[in-house]
Amino acid sequence: MASHGIKDRVAVVGMGCTRFVEHWDLGLDDLLIDAANEAYTSAGVDKAAVDAYWLGTAQGGMSGITLARPLQLEHKPVTRVENYCATGAEAFRQASYAVASGAYDVAMAIGVEKTKDSGYQGLAAVNPPNDGTLRTLTAAAMFSMVAPAYADKFGVDPDKLRESMAHVAYKNHYNGARNTRAQFRREVSMETICASPKVAGTLGVFDCAGVADGAAAAIVCRAEDAHRYTDKPLFVKALSFVAGNGSGLTDPDYDYTTFPEVAATARDAYAQAGVTDPRRELALAEVHDCFTITELVLMEDLGFSERGAAWRDEIDGVFDLDGELPVNPDGGLKSFGHPVGASGLRMMFEAWLQLRGEAPTERTVDSEKSLALTHNLGGYPGEMVSFVSILGRD
Repeated sequence: MASHGIKDRVAVVGMGCTRFVEHWDLGLDDLLIDAANEAYTSAGVDKAAVDAYWLGTAQGGMSGITLARPLQLEHKPVTRVENYCATGAEAFRQASYAVASGAYDVAMAIGVEKTKDSGYQGLAAVNPPNDGTLRTLTAAAMFSMVAPAYADKFGVDPDKLRESMAHVAYKNHYNGARNTRAQFRREVSMETICASPKVAGTLGVFDCAGVADGAAAAIVCRAEDAHRYTDKPLFVKALSFVAGNGSGLTDPDYDYTTFPEVAATARDAYAQAGVTDPRRELALAEVHDCFTITELVLMEDLGFSERGAAWRDEIDGVFDLDGELPVNPDGGLKSFGHPVGASGLRMMFEAWLQLRGEAPTERTVDSEKSLALTHNLGGYPGEMVSFVSILGRD
């Protein structure tokens, strides 16, 4: 596809992120205000200095008024966006493109969700009316089909695949235990993970991300203006988004061992950023670990592992905090939960901390590399949206 990118034309100069927990004592407005205020302070500006706003929320409200009211914005353009689990990332993409186009000097992307008030144990999706032929399986059921398909295609012993998936959960909870903004802050043993009650197929409780309330925000400006706001800006190297056409659900050749939309966004993002060997060029990656088998397959779709080798790389610690390429050093969805509109920007917040040398010592990524990747997917195997960003220090 023709994708020219906006490499080095936009900079991130301020970010904010709330804790991602069960915020029974705070409303959606409170979370928006807290995340926005932290971002304003981070960039050294007030709300009047931001020319336009993009709000990502899947279920938190309708229209830009959802943000304009709590922030009491005066005559500012505010656009609400939604794109499944890439909603927060979509807000960032739109704000960045608006600045790159020259339409605005400074813009904010902010994402929020109050999933715990929905009355549902999981994400509460209200689908529009349809002809009744859409799938009715849960997300856990859909992603659970990836594990046996992967084991069969690549000849992986089921016990070894179980160990690899458990290591994903073990790793991400280890990292999250060292993050004060994470919801789940305890290390979990491999034995506990493997013995947890099954949810769907071979996926146990600890193979699944939780839900949470939270908000995160970013302020972006033209790259040439970045040092007016901060000595340590991050520069947008690549933004790529793909909406799948659902062909995987009807194509008999689709084998549930890869997510083609993710592979497409990765290729596009690497081309925009000039990355040729992501495993060795990236300092860290924040990926959409909605389920442990999802992260495992993502390592291959994002080009971090050879096809059929990610299960072994996970066990070998390649993606651990002290591994060759740390993945989800903040704890990921496994530790944070998944407030849909906020997750994409939460991932960028971790890149912001790590590349600026501001992550806590106990989970600092030890790398001189200057690039970080963030990734979201939404939907199900065979029909999903995917987003990849690459942010850089230099």
